[in-house]
Amino acid sequence: MTTPNASSPDTFDIKAFLATLPHLPGVYRHTDSAGEVLYVGKARDLKKRVSSYFQKTATSPRIAHMVARVAHIDITVTRSEAEALLLENNLIKQLKPKYNILFRDDKSYPYLMLSGHVAPRMAYYRGSTQRAGQFFGPYPSTWAVRDTMHILQKVFRLRTCEDTVYANRSRPCLLFQIQRCSGPCVGEISPVDYAADVDRASRFLSGQTQEVLSEIESRMLEAAEALAFEQAAQLRDQMGALSRVLQQQTMEDQDEADTDIVAIAIDGGRVCVNLAMVRGGRHLGDRAFFPTHTDGDQASDILDVYLAQHYVDNPLPATVVISDPLRDAGIFDALMTLKQTRSKLLTRPSGLKKSWLEQAEQNARLALVRHLSESASKSARTLALAEALDLDTDPIALATLHIECFDISHTSGEATQASCVVFQQHDMQPSLYRRYNINGITPGDDYAAMRQVLTRRYAKAADGDAPLPGLVLIDGGKGQVEVARQVFEEYGLTTQVLVGVAKGEKRKVGLETLIFADERPAQALGEGSAALMLIAHIRDEAHRFAITGMRAKRAKARQVSRLEDIEGIGPKRRQRLLARFGGLNGVTAASVDQLATVDGISLELAKHLYDALHQV
Repeated sequence: MTTPNASSPDTFDIKAFLATLPHLPGVYRHTDSAGEVLYVGKARDLKKRVSSYFQKTATSPRIAHMVARVAHIDITVTRSEAEALLLENNLIKQLKPKYNILFRDDKSYPYLMLSGHVAPRMAYYRGSTQRAGQFFGPYPSTWAVRDTMHILQKVFRLRTCEDTVYANRSRPCLLFQIQRCSGPCVGEISPVDYAADVDRASRFLSGQTQEVLSEIESRMLEAAEALAFEQAAQLRDQMGALSRVLQQQTMEDQDEADTDIVAIAIDGGRVCVNLAMVRGGRHLGDRAFFPTHTDGDQASDILDVYLAQHYVDNPLPATVVISDPLRDAGIFDALMTLKQTRSKLLTRPSGLKKSWLEQAEQNARLALVRHLSESASKSARTLALAEALDLDTDPIALATLHIECFDISHTSGEATQASCVVFQQHDMQPSLYRRYNINGITPGDDYAAMRQVLTRRYAKAADGDAPLPGLVLIDGGKGQVEVARQVFEEYGLTTQVLVGVAKGEKRKVGLETLIFADERPAQALGEGSAALMLIAHIRDEAHRFAITGMRAKRAKARQVSRLEDIEGIGPKRRQRLLARFGGLNGVTAASVDQLATVDGISLELAKHLYDALHQV
């Protein structure tokens, strides 16, 4: 239930509004006189929580600044604190209020997947876990997943090949030869034995390592007694490989449940939250986060926010160890309710968990030192750029400087795409990147492509629905800049922000010339210019982003067109073929009999399709 205050900001009476608040759970939103949402929060008791902002000394300068600007408050009553927690998290993601502590995390966490096939495939996986198969994780990094897969290949020899490869093999691959796969694709291992290896791998990932070791040892002794010495040797090697893995894990504890360790380091006005993960008794490494909007906040406040934002989207492990007590202990109870699971929160761990926490704290401090050093270097680059182009050099203006860069990519006019990359907060912002499919132009006309993408991108800015960046970089010379100037003038936008980056002799970085749209003379900053190095970095990122998109679009178009050119293969049959075999390569590799198993594909049509795909 949403309960907004009906008064306008100019007549908003905070005291009267506070008196009407209910003693119920919910979410509140502080807004300023312009209607911008300043802060989103959740409360177990709305009346107590919202009133506290106007009755107590602010917990941090950040909150004090926010309260001074509050002109209006909206509340949404929820059925429980857990529901309020979920709504708060969604609103923070959507609105990104300037006074909320924000944790930027563009990528989802990776998992290790054992697929739901008869002969399950082991694979690195990102995405929803609501599908067939078993999912282990999440893992803190790609490296942690790859390392675990490498262990499972050595010990249990599970397959990692794509389904199309698995279905079309006639002899064992190289991984079988080097004993990293047991060869289920060609019957080198029976389905029953392979399923047993998958089960043991699953139990190993779940932390039942000693149980798995004991089972392998028993099977080895039984094989030896039955004089099956070759099988006994294989089991001996498997047990030895698993034992070596365990010896390398100096921080292992096979009796421990899944555990997350969260440690905070604060220095130089910046904060690092370090998350370490232990899964199945194995310490998988760390992942560091550097939240924004943390002016003067205490560790307990930051931990509250981190746990709320992180565990709303990720599984809650059996144990969570934290370096500082929470300010609001109810957050963890709300998370358990939301996730419908029980978990243990420790602030004073002992034994091995204490060692884990000490290591996480040390890694947090080291990561923060590196981050501060890198931030200083990045800030210096932004300052050099601002000075070179006569932009505002105030520290706040530099941090909020919004730069967009455009590039066009195609192959002889085919699959034309435009890219727009964004630089802000002294760094690239991949979550804000955009690609534009360019249609309705003469193939290869880069000027028309640039006109189309700029028109589409800045139409909202012209209507006042979106801000204009502080700097717009165009990968190109006078021609492209002239097109950009025309678009901006048509929309009544200032051309002072437009700068073209013309390539130098032999396209060597450092010899670029900057072309301005407002009749300023062209400028060559020189090879040693930090400003030019930053511009070249942004330009190269736009080029990379455009090329990868163009290649994907071109490959997709070419694959589909090959099937479209075959008589009798319409959209539905084409879709079924691609879905069954995982793409055109799989369709091409399939035999006539395999093609004929697809719904709607007769044996005669399968022969025709096979001949069409394999004709020289």
